[in-house]
Amino acid sequence: MRFFLRARSITRLLVTPPAPAPGRAGLALVLIVRNEARHIGEWARFHALAGVSHFHVYDNGSTDGTLAAIEAAVPGLVTVMPWDQKLRDGRFGFEIHNQVLAYAHALRNFGGRYRWLSFLDVDEFLIPTQDTSLPEALAALEGCANISLPWHMFGRSGHDAAPEGGVLANYTRRMARPQVFQKGISNFKMIVDPCKVTSIKVHEIEVEGTPATCNDRGEPFTNARRKEPGFYSNARIQLNHYYTRSDAELRAKISRGPNLTTPDVAHVRRVLRKVDKIERDEVEDTAVRDYFARIGVTGWH
Repeated sequence: MRFFLRARSITRLLVTPPAPAPGRAGLALVLIVRNEARHIGEWARFHALAGVSHFHVYDNGSTDGTLAAIEAAVPGLVTVMPWDQKLRDGRFGFEIHNQVLAYAHALRNFGGRYRWLSFLDVDEFLIPTQDTSLPEALAALEGCANISLPWHMFGRSGHDAAPEGGVLANYTRRMARPQVFQKGISNFKMIVDPCKVTSIKVHEIEVEGTPATCNDRGEPFTNARRKEPGFYSNARIQLNHYYTRSDAELRAKISRGPNLTTPDVAHVRRVLRKVDKIERDEVEDTAVRDYFARIGVTGWH
């Protein structure tokens, strides 16, 4: 019984939503990060180009210049919070998921400033698929308080070592069927009205005490029904998840371990199973290329 209790974790937090600030506007991104100096600049520059107005960065003990890299990439648009911790419930010893805790903190303390808030990792990019910016895409979804976007999972695209020129230009092959939910490699991130959020997990948010969400066509569903094929859409915004990047970076990802404390062997097996599923059946994805062409950007890196 003692082992079972220690193995448990707290991954869902209830939130009292913030009051909307006068004139709240724009889309902000929340990010928890550790040692991503190589990629965070491109991630931030792309999202700023796509219309993100601010970045709330929760630093989980970076030592490689990550914070300097993002501040240089998007000067004046970054708020940094130190977030290097592992916290446990005092009664049972349950580990409190540090990522969820960061999301809840950002929501409550900063969310009232913005019309929209989203919670991403550095390997996740929001790509407008028909509009010139993310705010333009979201303007068509004003009736949705919680928009769920399915992962489009990208593998190594044949790269053994990290290529020059960044992620977006070099990783173009993804899992072929994101509309078919598969355990372990299918999930969602959300764009929400922060002033309506009442419960938060990494991949699931409730608004106004209900599990209501919608896809990016604005069609209403519940969180539980997101796994149905009819939910899938990338009509306005596609969520690209560059899960592995190169083979060398995949090995580094495995060595860093998960967000929660789990046995190393179990973590390695889980990651390798995901990679095998992603790369088993791939297609070329042109969403990024098409977006750059639509807004007249050439030579991105």
